[in-house]
Amino acid sequence: MKKIHLYSDGSSLGNPGPGGWGTILKYKDTIKELSGNKVNTTNNVMELTGVIEGLKAIKESCDVEVISDSKYVVQGINEWLRNWEKNNWRTASKSPVKNLELWQEYLEVSKKHKVLAIWVKGHAGHAENERCDILAKTEAEKLR
Repeated sequence: MKKIHLYSDGSSLGNPGPGGWGTILKYKDTIKELSGNKVNTTNNVMELTGVIEGLKAIKESCDVEVISDSKYVVQGINEWLRNWEKNNWRTASKSPVKNLELWQEYLEVSKKHKVLAIWVKGHAGHAENERCDILAKTEAEKLR
């Protein structure tokens, strides 16, 4: 099975406010950049949207490493999602899961892949993370 690296970042100018996401797909020497924006959104929505849009762009089943500086996305994918589903989309504190529609969309677009999410420190010189940050902020700025 092919292994793809999916780097993603989100940005919101205000929380909520105009937002953007940036994603890089990397397979061997091939790199594809994707980005988009939304008028009134939050940082977490943009972080998760970047991952979803990246997964949508992968046409065949792959091993996908999602690399993100969002602990919300990384922990959601690796730890929380299974329990949220089992607990009828409730968190450990019994409150409703935020961004439910996006998490359900993530499940749908990720099911043909084997996904592992990896957290990297933001703004710490990680080349692809820095590029995704630029893409996301550029998209958000378009809406200002």
